[in-house]
Amino acid sequence: MRHFRNLRSSILPAAPPSYAKARSFSTTQHTQIATNSSPGPATRPDAIRHWDVSAANKQISRYVRAGDLDSALRLFNATPFKTTVTWNSILAYYAEKGGKLGDAQKLFDRIPEPDVVSCNTMLVCYLRDSGVEAAREFFHKMTVKDVASWNTLVTGFARSGRMREACDLFEAMPERNCVSWSAMVAGHVEAGDLGNAEKCFSAAPESVPAWTAMISGYMKFGKVDLAEKLFWDMRVKNLVTWNAMLAGYVENCEASDALKLFRVMVELGVRPNGTSFCSVLLGISNLSALSLGKQVHQLISKSPMMEDTTACTSLISMYCKCGVLDDAWRLFVEMRRKDLVTWNAMISGYAQHGAGMKALSLFDQMKEEGNKPDWITFVAVITACNHVGLVGLGVQHFESMKTDYSVEARPDHYTCMVDLFGRAGKLDKAVELIKGMPFPPHAPVFGTLLGACRVHKNVEIAEFASQNLRRVDPANAAGYVQLANAYASVNRWDQVSRVRRLMKESAVVKQPGCSWTEVGKVVHEFRSCDRLHPDLPSILEKLGELGKKMKAAGYVPEFEYALHDVGDEVKEQLLLGHSEKLAIAFGLMRTVGGVAIRVFKNLRVCGDCHTATKYISAIEGREIIVRDTTRFHHFKDGKCSCGDYW
Repeated sequence: MRHFRNLRSSILPAAPPSYAKARSFSTTQHTQIATNSSPGPATRPDAIRHWDVSAANKQISRYVRAGDLDSALRLFNATPFKTTVTWNSILAYYAEKGGKLGDAQKLFDRIPEPDVVSCNTMLVCYLRDSGVEAAREFFHKMTVKDVASWNTLVTGFARSGRMREACDLFEAMPERNCVSWSAMVAGHVEAGDLGNAEKCFSAAPESVPAWTAMISGYMKFGKVDLAEKLFWDMRVKNLVTWNAMLAGYVENCEASDALKLFRVMVELGVRPNGTSFCSVLLGISNLSALSLGKQVHQLISKSPMMEDTTACTSLISMYCKCGVLDDAWRLFVEMRRKDLVTWNAMISGYAQHGAGMKALSLFDQMKEEGNKPDWITFVAVITACNHVGLVGLGVQHFESMKTDYSVEARPDHYTCMVDLFGRAGKLDKAVELIKGMPFPPHAPVFGTLLGACRVHKNVEIAEFASQNLRRVDPANAAGYVQLANAYASVNRWDQVSRVRRLMKESAVVKQPGCSWTEVGKVVHEFRSCDRLHPDLPSILEKLGELGKKMKAAGYVPEFEYALHDVGDEVKEQLLLGHSEKLAIAFGLMRTVGGVAIRVFKNLRVCGDCHTATKYISAIEGREIIVRDTTRFHHFKDGKCSCGDYW
C-alpha cells in the first residue's frame, strides 16, 4: 500500500472572488458608476454608451455564474442600452439552470437581433428540457448555424443512446472539430460499442477531448492497460483527462493506483477540482485508508476547494465509510452550502452506522429546509428503518415515495424492503413483495432473502431464493453458499455436501472471507485461516489468550457458524481463524490502549464473530468498529450498537 508523500497545498490557486448577492443597481447608480469611470469630457457619447453596456454585460455574467438571477435581472432591466450579448447573458442562465424553457423562449422572442449564440443557447434549453426531438425541430428552424450548433445536437442524440441519428448528423456536418469527434467516441462508448468507438477514435484528428473520451471508454470496459497507454502517450493532458483516469481506476477496483496517480498529479502542479477529490476520496473509502483520507482533508482545507460542495460532500462520505461519524457530522454542520447529495451522504452515513433515529430526524430536517428527496434519499431512509427494526415506518416511507414525492421505486428500494422484512422474520411478506415487483426481480433481492433465511433457519424459503438467484445470476456463489449455510444451521449436513458438489460441478468459486485494518498508515489484510501474514504466530497466540479470557467470562463458541461436519475442537479452531478475529487481534497488539480499532470485511460478519467481538471489547476495554457489507457495528463495553438486531 503506497500512500501520499509531500502533499503540498501551495500548488492550488488562491481563492477565486466570491460573488455574494449584491444590492441592486438603480439606473442612476449604474450610470454614475459608468460616468465616474469614463475617460473624460472629450469622449464621444456613443463611446460612453458602449462602455456602459460592456460593463453591465460583465456584471450580469458574474451574477449569472454565481446563480444570482434576481440581481442579474435587476441590472438587466436597469440597463438602458442592450446588445445581443446582454440578452444572451440572461438566456445562458436558463440554459444552465434547466426547467426554464418557457421563460427562455419568451426572452429569446424579445431579442431584437438574435445571433448564433442566442440560437445555440436556446438549442441547449430545448435539449435539456424537452428532449432531442424538440431540439432537432428547433435546430432545423435556425437561420444561422455554426459547428457548435451541430455539436450540440450530435451530442444530444449520442447521450440519448440514439447513435444512428447521431451518426447521420455527424456525416452531414459541413465542418467538424475536436468536440464533434469526442462526442461520437463517447456516444459509441455509452452505447456499449467499443469497436466503433475505436474506429472513430482512429479516424479523428489528435485532440485532448477525443483521447480523453477513449480513455474513459477503455476504463468503462475494464481495459485498464489500454487506458494507461493512451494516457501516458498523450502529449497534452487537461484536468478532465486526469479525472477520467482517477475515476477509471476506482471503478475498476484499482484504488491504490488512483492514489498513486493523484500524488503524481499534485506534484506536477495540476490543480484538482471537486471531481478529482470525489474519485480519490471514494478510492480511499474503498481501501478504508483513514490516514490518507485525513491527508486529503488537510490538502482540501488549505485550498479554495473547502468551499466546493462536491469536495466537502466526498469528505463526509469518506469519513462515514471509514467509521468516523463524528468528523463527518462536524463537516456537515460547518458546510455553508449543502445540496441534495450532501444531505443524502449524511443520512446514509447515520443509516449505515445503525443510528436510525438520527437519520430519520435529519431526513425531516432536510424536507423542512425545502429539499425534495430523490430515490437515493429513500434508499437511506428505508435502510435506517431497517437497521432499527421500524418495519411499519419503513413500509410507510416506501409507499410515500410515489404518492408524495413522485419517486418511482427502483430495484434498490425493493432490496431494502426485503431486508426490512427479512430481519424482522417476516419472510412470507418478503416473498410476497418480490412476487409483486413491477419488473423482473434482480439478484440482490434473492441474495438478501437468502441471508435472512440463514438467520431465521427457514430452509424452505431458502431453497426458493437460491433457485431463483442461480437462475438470474448463475455465477453468483451466494446462491450456493447461503443455501449451504441455511442447511448447516439445522444440521442437514448431507444437503450441505450436495450443494457443495453442485457448486463445484458448476465451476462457481466462493469469495474468500477477507478483513483488513489500518495500523501505522499501512493497511494489513487477513484471510480466513490465514497462513501468510508475517505476524501470524503472535496473532494466534493473542487469540489463544483472548479465547481463555472469553470463556471465563461466559463466551460459548457458536459451532453452527463453522460450516463443516467435523468435531467441536476442530470447529473451534476454524472459528478462531475467521478473518475479522485475526484483524482484531492484530489491531490490539499493534495499537495503544484507548485507540479504537477499525476492521473492514468483504462479507457479512458471522454470528460467532459478532458475539466474540462483544466479549473482546469488554475484556480489552477497547472500542472495536467493524464494517461489513451491510452496516457498521460499534462494539464497546460488551455491547454492539446494532442491539443484536442485524
